[in-house]
Amino acid sequence: MRDTIRFLKGGQIVELEEVGPNETVLDYLRLRARQTGTKEGCGEGDCGACTIALGRLIDGKLVYQPVNSCIQLMAMIDGAELVTVEDLVANGRLHPVQKAMAELNGSQCGFCTPGFVMSLFTLYHAEGQTKSRKAVTEWIAGNLCRCTGYRPIVDAALDSCFESADDAFAWRANETVEKLRQLSDSRDIYIGDKDRFVASPVTLDGLAALYGQHPDATLVAGATDVGLWITKSLRDLPKIIWLGRIQGLDRVEESTAGVLMGATATYQTSELAMSRLSPDMGALWRRIGSKQVRASGTVGGNVANGSPIGDTPPALIVLGTTLELQAKDSSRTLPLEKFFVDYGKQDRQPGEFVTGLFVPRPAPNQIFRCYKISKRFDQDISSVLGAFLFTVMNNKITEARIAFGGMAATPKRAPGAETALIGASLEDPSTWGAGMKALVSDYKPLTDMRASAEYRMETARALLAKALMEASGNSSAQIRLRAPILEAAE
Repeated sequence: MRDTIRFLKGGQIVELEEVGPNETVLDYLRLRARQTGTKEGCGEGDCGACTIALGRLIDGKLVYQPVNSCIQLMAMIDGAELVTVEDLVANGRLHPVQKAMAELNGSQCGFCTPGFVMSLFTLYHAEGQTKSRKAVTEWIAGNLCRCTGYRPIVDAALDSCFESADDAFAWRANETVEKLRQLSDSRDIYIGDKDRFVASPVTLDGLAALYGQHPDATLVAGATDVGLWITKSLRDLPKIIWLGRIQGLDRVEESTAGVLMGATATYQTSELAMSRLSPDMGALWRRIGSKQVRASGTVGGNVANGSPIGDTPPALIVLGTTLELQAKDSSRTLPLEKFFVDYGKQDRQPGEFVTGLFVPRPAPNQIFRCYKISKRFDQDISSVLGAFLFTVMNNKITEARIAFGGMAATPKRAPGAETALIGASLEDPSTWGAGMKALVSDYKPLTDMRASAEYRMETARALLAKALMEASGNSSAQIRLRAPILEAAE
């Protein structure tokens, strides 16, 4: 057992004994370390002003990922290298990204600049990126500039980020790798007492035992949702169990049958596998949050929190995903669609936790489509998300699976529409009307800040029509604003 967290900062190992369960990395940097270069903007992981970089060993290689420090809990950086904007200057010389930002006028009021610099620092160290404005804008989609200075920022990225890394971090990479290996150990972390603690077990058995003793504890994977409970809802979470050190829980395994994901597999690490399962899934994954959110946020967490507007559940339900759950003395699997019982309520017993998901691969005679509708294309919550799986024989639908998010208190299938479409001909659009009409009885959507009930229903019917049009052979490129592109797998 270890009662400290340890990380690397400025080339030195830092060990902290006092870490509060609700303490964020941003609070540590500004209030304890007095390093105020990292800024606080929105406090919820949307603006990117608080972006830092975390260096970790992934498959034995040093990888730097952007992270929103405002919602990253301090205990979650154990075993990582913490890099902030103060760390970039070496021997009195600006980092290449900082130099390009200065020379190409990428900073105006300057408040957002440290976050942009840190996001571009991770792009500078990313391998295999094709130099293009599109690559840059996708990378910094989670960083906002209120002064609308994006053009010079993109120019600075194009000028500095697409050559081989040649900075102090690259020069001492071998030394960093060795120190990160020194930080890696197999001891459980427990800081605090029985009433208030932060813990991080390294095995599933250890997690099951601890959670069995403290079923009121909050399980944290990426904190992209739980972090907002602290910063926006101002909730005090006295017992935090971070899952990020559990061996094997971050696995992503592909097979001819489908994709198996552990509960702590992030959107970033699972994106390629989901893209290969379906281009539409790859397109959906790339529109979940920002680069910072996808580097931390987990698919298992998105499912376990049970939001009615979570992006992944409708698509996963339609594909027939099964969920793995474990407790101290038992384990079970169940279809994902049965996990969501009611608003804010899931089929999860005290002390029981999600360990993974299995997503079946569509069969050759099945056609899968999913669409996300939101006010902004990037980094926005869905107003409506529709997912469709049609089993087809001789151009007729023999089975339909349809699910929507944002249309009910939980992600929910459309049994009336599914039944009405059985026997419908993909060659005859006149046979599709019964299915679209049945949606009216399948859902009773609410009006809220994102969309009206009328808009949601009309959009749901339009998405079903679009899915049927694509299934009938119409080109996606003809009827979509942007057709999904399997870039990462090419």
